[in-house]
Amino acid sequence: MVFTALIHRINSSKTGRQIRLAAITALCSIGASLWLSAAVSAQGPTVVSTLASAGEGTAFNRTSSAYEEALPNLNAKGIADHDLGDVAFEEAFVLTPGLVNSGLGPVFNNASCVSCHIRNGRGMPEPGQLLLRVSLPSAAAIDQTSIDPTAAQGGRVITAEDTADFAPTETLSANREPAIPDIGNQIQDFSVVGEVPEATVKILWEETAGSYADGTPYRLRSPQFNVTLSNGQPLPEGSKLSPRVPPHVYGTGLLEAIPEADIVALADPNDSNNDGISGKPNRVLDVETNRIVLGRFGWKANSPNLHQQSAEAYLNDMGITNPLFPAADGSTEIDEATLTAAAAYAQTLAVPARSQINNPQIKQGEKLFADASCTACHIATFKTGEHKYPSLENQTIHPFTDLLLHDMGAALADNRPDFEANGQEWRTSSLWGVGLAQTVLPYSGFLHDGRARTFEEAILWHGGEAEASKTAFVEMNQDDRTALVRFLQSL
Repeated sequence: MVFTALIHRINSSKTGRQIRLAAITALCSIGASLWLSAAVSAQGPTVVSTLASAGEGTAFNRTSSAYEEALPNLNAKGIADHDLGDVAFEEAFVLTPGLVNSGLGPVFNNASCVSCHIRNGRGMPEPGQLLLRVSLPSAAAIDQTSIDPTAAQGGRVITAEDTADFAPTETLSANREPAIPDIGNQIQDFSVVGEVPEATVKILWEETAGSYADGTPYRLRSPQFNVTLSNGQPLPEGSKLSPRVPPHVYGTGLLEAIPEADIVALADPNDSNNDGISGKPNRVLDVETNRIVLGRFGWKANSPNLHQQSAEAYLNDMGITNPLFPAADGSTEIDEATLTAAAAYAQTLAVPARSQINNPQIKQGEKLFADASCTACHIATFKTGEHKYPSLENQTIHPFTDLLLHDMGAALADNRPDFEANGQEWRTSSLWGVGLAQTVLPYSGFLHDGRARTFEEAILWHGGEAEASKTAFVEMNQDDRTALVRFLQSL
């Protein structure tokens, strides 16, 4: 299957660089499979530290293009879909009436998918990439039927009937925040010619100092925002603002293929085992089925699948109406084929292989990571289930996430609910491939708003359910802290 896919790729329109990388990936995949079989045979099925982060969906490329690899085991149709999606992902939209790709704006954050997800990695905390979700205070005098959390759900109020499949049965509308008039729930800080942006956003960085238990100093930074609306006024008093950098795209198809039951089984909202960890699933609106379902994607797991997440991004980030979120008159600026292609691109992206897994320092770091209870949320291993792309099925993957919501403490809180996520809860980020984040895009940051410049800073911001894990890191000596970071760099 690997060689069939490789031959098809060589005959496709991909560049020579991509063809060479595909060849390397195919050959390394064979070697990795043999190595992995031997490792499992020798050490048993509980082995977590493997080169193949995503089973047959692993790409053996740890360069600046590591996140751009297609799944090595795609069949001919999967490769064709991936290549069509690659085109859709990179297409830049222009002002109407353009000859191609018209419909941008009139206000927007960026003009293409790839402009935010640079090389399929995370975005930067800067205008055009750092997206600002906003809402009025919940107590504001506003008709609650106008709640429109993604500027895309038609003002529909979620009712108890929607949640009938889940226990306990209750409405979700209490956690949906009122949109700001003339803005909606996301600030678009750019505009096409002849229009004005919804607001001007200036990012200011506030630094604080601290020290580890051994006296080693550190500094942390957090973003502060100065938002001026197009009329020269600030946001309405009490408005809630949630900054979010675009997350990485690679490996999301494999996360989509994890059986829902396996994710929900990890939830322990009442912390029944008293370990301080009480993850819970988010339940969100699937606009295609008009039902409340499990949320998987987005910083608060507020999107159910990659098809809908792609549609939301087209509308909210680029101002592009689409079949899931059409204009008021029912018209759309892209068709279903384009939307499906963009989602397919994300679904068929591979995950880079790990590195140096036998390095003693990295092994020690992985043990420290587990000893600090980081693996209580960053679950190492899943087995994928059914998916529209067979290549994603029945893979043993190591994403280091549980896809659940966790209280991360007041320091990271945005105080803005999102479906069942409260203002201090965030979805556990997947860590596979994270060691290459700044290889792919130097100076990119970590955490939901990109505030953390290093892995150390990201850990030090953890609180709430992760307070004990952060404390364990703070109390480690320099060698152990370095080992734990080296483990993260190996992912």
